[in-house]
Amino acid sequence: MELYPDQYYEFFVHFNEGDYYTCHDLLEEMWMEEKGNLFFKGLLQMSVALYHYGYGNVKGARAMMNAAHDYLQGYRPRHWGLDLEKVIAYINECRLLIPDSIDRVPFDQIDILPALPVLFLYLED
Repeated sequence: MELYPDQYYEFFVHFNEGDYYTCHDLLEEMWMEEKGNLFFKGLLQMSVALYHYGYGNVKGARAMMNAAHDYLQGYRPRHWGLDLEKVIAYINECRLLIPDSIDRVPFDQIDILPALPVLFLYLED
């Protein structure tokens, strides 16, 4: 089994707990060391999208989810023990559910937004 940076392992734990803010921090640490690594950037953008959506920033979520989709394309079908076909299918499902006609809703009204599916990520090495 390949060994990965500690932040990568921690990313999986926090993502599966729905702690997308911490996911951003962990992935940003790795991406700052390898700015050309679009794999890290794609996972980072997906995490940021989910964080934004959870707080009513629909426009930001939409933009970040689109960016994540684009950044991860070159790493299909698998990269660093992650099944990107599963991740990209999830991103596409979210992109279909995120409303185009809404940019923002107040936090106390986020329940009017369509619920996004839940994704659990696992290393498959």
